[in-house]
Order: sequence, then C-alpha cells, then structure tokens
Amino acid sequence: MRLLAGFQGLYYLLTGLWPVIDLDSFQAVTGGKTDLWLVKTVGLLIAVIGAAIFRARHRPALFPEILILAAGSALALGTVDVLYSLLGVISKVYLLDAPVEAALVAGWSVIWARQRSATTSPPR
Repeated sequence: MRLLAGFQGLYYLLTGLWPVIDLDSFQAVTGGKTDLWLVKTVGLLIAVIGAAIFRARHRPALFPEILILAAGSALALGTVDVLYSLLGVISKVYLLDAPVEAALVAGWSVIWARQRSATTSPPR
C-alpha cells in the first residue's frame, strides 16, 4: 500500500508539474496544444492529487477517500488516454500512460479488497 501510494504520488507530481515547468518539452512529446492555460490547470490538478496520495502513504491504513481518489483518478486518466487517443483527439503517445494507469487501478482494487476482507471477516 505504501509503495503503491508512493509511486502514484510521485508519478502524478512529476507528470502533473511537467507542463507547468517546461511546456515546450511537454508539447514536443505529447503534441501541440491550443488551450495552454487548460494544459497547465490539468497538470496542477494532477500534481495536487499526487501530493495527497503521496502524503497518505504514511498512514497505517488508507481512508476510503484516498482509495477513491487514487483509483478513481487512475481510472479517469487511463480512460481518457485510451478513448481520446483512439479517436484521434490526442496523440497516441498517451497510450504509453494507459498501462500504468491500469496497473494503478488493479493495485488499488487489490488493496481495497484486502481492507474490506479484513474489516468484514469474523473474529477467530
């Protein structure tokens, strides 16, 4: 759980801050954008999500809200990666992120199932 939260938190912090810090290199990899303010806004929101998840890694158990934030944001970003890449709206390079997001969703699903099982199992 801590490893997954640490990885996702850092990954989101770095990828979220990238267009804010160096928009030119971001566009060189992902393709040109027209609404640059929107690119930076989304980047900052992803970075904030990453900071919250990264900070939560210190907790002995993750609150349901953090699980929802972590898994939900990975599911949303992965869906956008695949759907809009295949529709030709965004660059195919975003398909490289989709497996990472899918792995995060899978990881959080396992953690959620384990936590749920631990809290609903009858005492022995």
